[in-house]
Amino acid sequence: MVPPKGKRPPKGPRTKQPSRANQPSMKEDEDMMQCIAFATADQYHLPTLSHDLINHGFKEIDLPRDASNVLVISTENPAKPDDDALIFFFREGSVVFWNVEEKEMKKVLRLLEHHEIQPYEVALVHWENEEINYTVGEGNTKLERGNFILSYEMDQHEAVLEKFAFSNALCLSVKLAIWEVALDNFVDSIQSIPEMLKSGRRIKLSSAEVMQKIGELFTLRHCINLRSDLLLTPDFYWDRENLEKLYDKTCQFLSINRRVNVVNEKLEHCTQLTDLMRSHLSEKHSLRLEWMIVILITIEVMFELAKMIF
Repeated sequence: MVPPKGKRPPKGPRTKQPSRANQPSMKEDEDMMQCIAFATADQYHLPTLSHDLINHGFKEIDLPRDASNVLVISTENPAKPDDDALIFFFREGSVVFWNVEEKEMKKVLRLLEHHEIQPYEVALVHWENEEINYTVGEGNTKLERGNFILSYEMDQHEAVLEKFAFSNALCLSVKLAIWEVALDNFVDSIQSIPEMLKSGRRIKLSSAEVMQKIGELFTLRHCINLRSDLLLTPDFYWDRENLEKLYDKTCQFLSINRRVNVVNEKLEHCTQLTDLMRSHLSEKHSLRLEWMIVILITIEVMFELAKMIF
């Protein structure tokens, strides 16, 4: 669902920025590489995107067959020499950059615009991003103090799969942030209705407008609870326990389950309100029909009296 074009600035980013408490110093941050995620559209057309990127000198990296609906691209221009530069494109409309220099990132985002289905507002895309630092170190790959620590002992294929697991969680977070904004915009559009009902004033919405609001609400609910992996762990991780732990830990760090619960509670309240609006309009329509019948009967009675008198 594409949020309506905002008439007001966003209230604040919904994505979870890592707490700076007990985290590396600024000097250590400077030594780290950057992983950044954006949700730019409702969906991507991956086949044409892949063809376009390859024509511009990028290289596609193969993933296991069950890692569907994702395109992985490498570039020869990493931001820092300590790690390869990778880009993950998820069909659901999110892109995650690993160690990609800013100039290259902007170039990719420009190319991506030609393959987006229902793109989001540019300002919203950059406002609701997810940014996490990472480095390569000893031991197992993990999420520690708000940073990704990748194991240098992993071969290239395993390292790509670990980045895929982290990227998958980041993709969900930025998509959820966009839907949270869409829900806030919806709530703002109907916030005057309860006061109108309370004061007995007339609801300034037609039946068609109410049905449109109900459609917006159910589209958003469908996106969050049916089209996305927000409620269930993707099948890809069922026989990859190590990757599932990385995915789950990142989702927990990004508060995805808690945010989904809050969104669904808001959706439930909005559903109750739209049902009330529809019921109110239905009663008004019934009352209007009753008055029309009364008027018609009155006119018929008057004609009958006129015949009797004259």
